[in-house]
Amino acid sequence: MIEAGSLIRSLSGRPAARNFHTFVINEIGHGIVTGKFPVGSILASDAVMMETYGVSRTVLREALKTLEAKGLVEARPKVGTRVSPPSRWSFFDPQVLSWHFYARPDRQFYQSLFDVRRALETRAATLATQRRTAENIRVMKYWLHQMESVAGDLENHGIAALEIHRTIAETSGNALLRSVTGIVELTLALALKHCQQGGADDYLAATHGALTRLVTAIGNADGAEATAAVAAVIDLDEARVLLLL
Repeated sequence: MIEAGSLIRSLSGRPAARNFHTFVINEIGHGIVTGKFPVGSILASDAVMMETYGVSRTVLREALKTLEAKGLVEARPKVGTRVSPPSRWSFFDPQVLSWHFYARPDRQFYQSLFDVRRALETRAATLATQRRTAENIRVMKYWLHQMESVAGDLENHGIAALEIHRTIAETSGNALLRSVTGIVELTLALALKHCQQGGADDYLAATHGALTRLVTAIGNADGAEATAAVAAVIDLDEARVLLLL
């Protein structure tokens, strides 16, 4: 599992694994998504991987089972563990998405992320205008205030923005729409990655303004304004991410 926000918190470097099991999953999964272990290739034998990662056979086997459940590998008798094609990967899995942060920029993949984000977040925002409570709005406004207080700190700005998106998804009342969180976090992290490389310019202020507009629309139960505001938020992130190409 990967905790929400951990990718953004690791903008200064890859997150550390909490135990041997997650360490092996991260090392192999990261290697597959970034191309170190090419699609169709056979991973090293158990003995070699046990020595490489310094883990027991039990830990290694459990890690490979987890990766197989995510669609990244397939174990075949008398053949070994083969890297599966991307068509089998579980792209809504937050951990699989997080490994794409380190992969080579890919225009088609980035555009796919934003296509899905637009579809899901637009619906979530619309439902949030219908189902919001005073507590939902209080939480969103708290994170807006946090964004104002971070004084240009990219990681804390990203965390606050992510929490607003998460709260909107929760407010929608649709459990399936919460699956957008992993996509939001990856696209936010990629946008902030460009800010690290090329400067934030007016991105932070513009994002705060667009999110303020979105939260206000949800509080006012204004579905049309919420739809327009969420589109503006996503456009800001997409413009930054595409600059990575």
